[in-house]
Amino acid sequence: MVEKSTNDFEKINIFSADEFRDMGHQMVDMLADYLAQAQSDTAQETIPFISPAEQLAYWQADFDIQEPLLDTYRHVLDRSIKLHNPRYIGHQVAAVAPVTSIAGMMSDILNNGVGVYEMGLAANAIEKVLIDFMNQQIGYPAEAGGIFTSGGTLANLTALLTARKVKAPTNVWTEGSNEKLALMVSEAAHYCIDRAARIMGLGDQGIIKIPTDNQYRMRTDLLPEYLAKAKANGLTVFAIVGCSCTTSTGSFDDLSAIAEFASKENLWFHVDGAHGGGIAMSDKYKHYVAGIERSDSITIDYHKMMLTPSLVTSVLYRNALDSFKTFAQKAEYLWESSDSTEWYNSGKRTFECTKNMMCLKVYSILKAHGKNTFAKNNEHLFDSARLLARLINERTSFELLIKPQANIVNFRYIAKETDNLNDITDRIRTQLIEEGLFYIVSVVVDGQKYLRCSVMNPLTEEKHFVALLDHLERIGKAILS
Repeated sequence: MVEKSTNDFEKINIFSADEFRDMGHQMVDMLADYLAQAQSDTAQETIPFISPAEQLAYWQADFDIQEPLLDTYRHVLDRSIKLHNPRYIGHQVAAVAPVTSIAGMMSDILNNGVGVYEMGLAANAIEKVLIDFMNQQIGYPAEAGGIFTSGGTLANLTALLTARKVKAPTNVWTEGSNEKLALMVSEAAHYCIDRAARIMGLGDQGIIKIPTDNQYRMRTDLLPEYLAKAKANGLTVFAIVGCSCTTSTGSFDDLSAIAEFASKENLWFHVDGAHGGGIAMSDKYKHYVAGIERSDSITIDYHKMMLTPSLVTSVLYRNALDSFKTFAQKAEYLWESSDSTEWYNSGKRTFECTKNMMCLKVYSILKAHGKNTFAKNNEHLFDSARLLARLINERTSFELLIKPQANIVNFRYIAKETDNLNDITDRIRTQLIEEGLFYIVSVVVDGQKYLRCSVMNPLTEEKHFVALLDHLERIGKAILS
């Protein structure tokens, strides 16, 4: 007689469809209530701020408590910042379209990787459709291509690795390099460009930072001078990066001028459009990215102004064939040839081999709400920033840094009684966050600290801006009294 084996997993019933259905219904109800409350005028809190030590202590204690999982999720909700609250005007993270959470559930249950076609049948095709759609919106030619990847930092690094492969004198991927390679970028660019250059081994000398004008845009008139200096120092410049837009001030570099320079000097032209590149879809504001269609590659984050959860980013290439040159290597257990250009095996072109179905979230927004959704949202957020700037200028107690170009507004409370404006700005924001009603951030520009608002939620209205400014004035006056 053969003794029957016991499988403890059978007792756990991990894959119970009924339990999943029940919990799913309850979770959707809870999140729907959250959405309704966060958007209501009665919402009392945007950020339930406590110290990191207090937060850690709470979850350390919670870890040993046996309770229904839904109760744990309620605790997570209660102790997290509420991006759907119109008073969230902080970091560049989207208030996401709820339909994307349904897409996320589908993606998580299926767990189809998109690195190879057989593991991501539908997802690879959907990704190709979306890449083609975005390239068309940008104005790239028919031979354009691209991939989805996990965030702007990884996307920018991927594009710059492609640039090095295409433009560097030697094949660094296979031969290594003793050459002193370099790239050019605005001094106001996001730190991930600097980080990418260092990862690539370029070092301090290999990051040529171009000064900016009084609107924090690259001084393109200085490009010939800085390139000549680089060559005189024995550097081989292979790429130039344009910002659309900068993270600190929302400034757009002159992409047409950079394109002319890159073409003349045979440099790879990459656009870091992680935040603002999508404005190319807007008839009203696309002049800010005039010339973007002349670039060799573009990074665009969907999780910023396109209503999508983090992290979902695309790297677009003017010539799809360039994207296959970045990571050329053999992997016989995944694909037969490392040299073939198969759009449906995206693992050939990304750092990720196992990549989730992030494209499904973007696809779901466009299917549910229309193909012009992103253009409308981008325009609305840009319009809202201009409204906020006007309201700031109408008050003598505030100083605006620059007229906003994107959806980013930098300003500060003017305290005539003191010269220490940086300290006053710090104290105002600290009190604002501790009170929890609003959430904004701060930024240092030219050694001066400013309050910084990124208008990310399309439900943020004039009444919320007015209430914020009233609140800041009250705090400022109290601090100085």
